[in-house]
Amino acid sequence: MYAIVRSGGRQHKVAVGDVVEIDKVADEVGSSLKLQPLLLVDGDTVTSDRGALDKASVTAEVLDESKGPKIRIVRYKNKTGYRRRVGHRQRYTRVKVTGIES
Repeated sequence: MYAIVRSGGRQHKVAVGDVVEIDKVADEVGSSLKLQPLLLVDGDTVTSDRGALDKASVTAEVLDESKGPKIRIVRYKNKTGYRRRVGHRQRYTRVKVTGIES
């Protein structure tokens, strides 16, 4: 059994026991977290009905927080001396899926 869940504007395919990096959530390490399922697949049975998915739940445990690689954004305009450099590091939360209930 696996599920497609939504987290932070992205979708992830998860099964019980999987460790997934999602966008940072405000929960503490060791706490439990519920993810919104968009699709449930159990063998040949595929559930995508909104009413059935409202009853379903995917629970996960927060393992730790990390940062992604540094991304450098450079802006440049020719002949004017305009140069600007900005950096960004995305923050992630690593979670372990503990259960999928339908």
